[in-house]
Amino acid sequence: MPQKLAQAISRYRKIILIFFDIVVLVAAYILPWIMIQGRIQMELYYPVMVSSCFYFVCCFEITFGLLGMYDSLWRYAEIVEFFRLVVACAIAVVLFVGGSLIIFYQRMVPISVFFLSGLFATSVTLYSRLTYRMYRNTSLQQAGRKRRRRVMVIGAGEAAATLLHEQNRNPDNDMNIICVVDDAPEKVGRSMMGVQIMGTTDKVPELAVQCEIDTIILAIPSLDDENRQRILRFCSQTKCNLRILPDLRQIMIDGGDLSSRIREVRVEDLLGRDTVQLSNRSSALLRGKTVMVTGGGGSIGSELCRQIATYEPAHLIIVDIYENSAYAVQQELLRMYGDKFQLSIEISSVRDTQKVDAIFARHRPDVVFHAAAHKHVPLMEYCPEEAVKNNVCGTYNVATSADKYNVSRFVLVSTDKAVNPTSVMGATKRVCEMIVQAMAQKSKTTFVAVRFGNVLGSNGSVLPLFKEQIAAGGPLTVTHPDIVRYFMTIPEAVSLVLEAGAMGRGGEIFVLDMGKPVKILELAENLIKLAGFIPHEDIEIVFTGLRPGEKLYEELLMDEEGLRQTENKKIFIGSPIRLNKDTFFDHVSNLKEIAYSNNSENLVQALLDVVPTFHHEPVPWEINA
Repeated sequence: MPQKLAQAISRYRKIILIFFDIVVLVAAYILPWIMIQGRIQMELYYPVMVSSCFYFVCCFEITFGLLGMYDSLWRYAEIVEFFRLVVACAIAVVLFVGGSLIIFYQRMVPISVFFLSGLFATSVTLYSRLTYRMYRNTSLQQAGRKRRRRVMVIGAGEAAATLLHEQNRNPDNDMNIICVVDDAPEKVGRSMMGVQIMGTTDKVPELAVQCEIDTIILAIPSLDDENRQRILRFCSQTKCNLRILPDLRQIMIDGGDLSSRIREVRVEDLLGRDTVQLSNRSSALLRGKTVMVTGGGGSIGSELCRQIATYEPAHLIIVDIYENSAYAVQQELLRMYGDKFQLSIEISSVRDTQKVDAIFARHRPDVVFHAAAHKHVPLMEYCPEEAVKNNVCGTYNVATSADKYNVSRFVLVSTDKAVNPTSVMGATKRVCEMIVQAMAQKSKTTFVAVRFGNVLGSNGSVLPLFKEQIAAGGPLTVTHPDIVRYFMTIPEAVSLVLEAGAMGRGGEIFVLDMGKPVKILELAENLIKLAGFIPHEDIEIVFTGLRPGEKLYEELLMDEEGLRQTENKKIFIGSPIRLNKDTFFDHVSNLKEIAYSNNSENLVQALLDVVPTFHHEPVPWEINA
C-alpha cells in the first residue's frame, strides 16, 4: 500500500502541488484582510475580498505555470530554482497590484493588503518548498544511514565543499559525511553545509573513535609531501579505510563527479618522495627514431614502451620471450596511438645469438634499451646458470649486435644489487655493467647503464605479495625486522632510463638519488593500515629470515666509482672503470661455457673471479628454498 500511494503521488505530483499552492495563496490573501479589517468590517468588504482573492490566485498560478515552477523537482532544487520562485512571486504581485487598480478602482483594495498578501504568499510558497526539500533529503539520509559509510573529511577547503555539495545533491550515494577536520584554527567549531568542523588533524584518531568513522577522505589535493605524510600518519593510527581526493583542476578537465574520483591512498603517498624532475632531452633521442626495447613486456620494459611512444618514434620494436605480456603491451599501444608509428613485436630470447642478430639486421634500431633479465634473487641462487645465460649472455648478445649494426645508443637497465653483490643475480648484473663499460671502450655506440633500487608494484616485487597476503587475511612475511630498501615508482625509474640514454657519453653508470631507504617492516605495517586493519592484531607479521643472497640493506654506488653530479640534482654519474677489454671478454666466454654446461658450483666460483666485490655464501643446490 505505501508503495502504491507513493506511485500515485509521483504520478499526480503537479496537480497536488497546484492544489497546495491554491490553498496557500487563498490563506495568504485572506489573512491580511482579517488582520486589517476585523470581523465587523469583513461583511462590508466581503464581495471585493472574494473577487480580488480569485484574481490574486490567478495571477500567481498563471505566472508559476508560465515560468515552469511546476516542472522543477523540488527535492533536488538548488539556489537558482528558489531564486526563480521569488522572481515569479514578484511578477505575480506586480500583475495583481496593477490589475487591481484597474478592476477594483471603485471598490478600493486596502494598500496594506497588497503588501501583506504578496509577502505572505511569497514566504509560504518559498518556505514550503524549502522545507519539503530538507525533509526529503533528511529522511533519505536517515533511512540509508545504517548501510552507508561514516566518513570524516580532512580539509575544509574547496575540495571538501564540492564533495559535500555532491552529497547533498545525491543522498543515495554510500557516504555519510559525519565531520570535517582542518588545521586552520579559525575554522574549527564552524560548519560547512551543516557538517561541523570538529578539530585539527592531530585530533583525527580521537575523533575517529568518538564519531565511529569508517572512512577518512583526505580532501587537500594541493598538500605538500611533508604535510601529507604527517596527516596520513595520524590517519594510520585509526582502523579507518583511507581515501584521497584528486586534483580539482584535473576533474574539471576530465569531467565527472568528484566522489567517483576518490582513490585509495597508495604506498607512494606514504613514502613522501618528490618526483624526480627530468629534462626534455629524451625527445631528441627518440623522436623519429627506430627504438628497440628488450624485455618490453615486463614491468620496466612495458613502461619504457609507453613513455617512448609519447615521443613519437618512427618505429618501436618490442622484444620479449613471453608472448602474453608482449601482446598486452602491443594492444595497449595500438589503442592509444593507432598507426602514429610502426610497432613490431619480436618473440625471442636474448640468449639466442642468431635470432638477436637477425632482429638487429632486419630492423636496424637507432636506440636500444636492454631491460630483459632474470631478477628474482632467491630463485637465481638455486639456478645460477640460468641467471648467467639470460643476464650475462643475453646482455653480451644484444650489446654485440648493437655494436655490429652501428646502434647510436645502448642503455642497460641495472640494479642496486649489482653493488658489492651478495647474490648470484646481483653478480650477473654487475657483469652486465662491466660488459657495457668494456664495450664503451671499443665501440662507436654510446653504451651506458642505469642503476636504481626497487620499483613499487613491479612484477614479483614485495608490494603485490603483501597485497595478496592481506587479501588472504595474512600473515605478511617479512624476512628481517631491520631490512631496508630504496624505492621508486616505475614511471620515475623509466624516466631516469630515458634521461640517461640521452645524457650519457659512454661507459657511465647513472645513479638516482633515491632519498631515504624504507624499512620493509614499516611498509608492511602501512599497507595493513591502508587496508583498514591493525598490524600485529588483525593481521600478523612474521619474520622468515633473510633468503639466500639477500642483504639487510642495498647500496647504490661502489667505493671504487667516482661520483659526480649532473645538471639534474637528483641524478649522479659513477665514472667509468677502466677494464682490460680483451681479457674481460675472455672471462665472459668462460662464464658462458660453464653456464651452458650447467655446472652450478664452478659457475659461482667463476663469478667470484670476474667480480672481485662479490661476497657469496654457499647455497645447497636443491629446489626447496
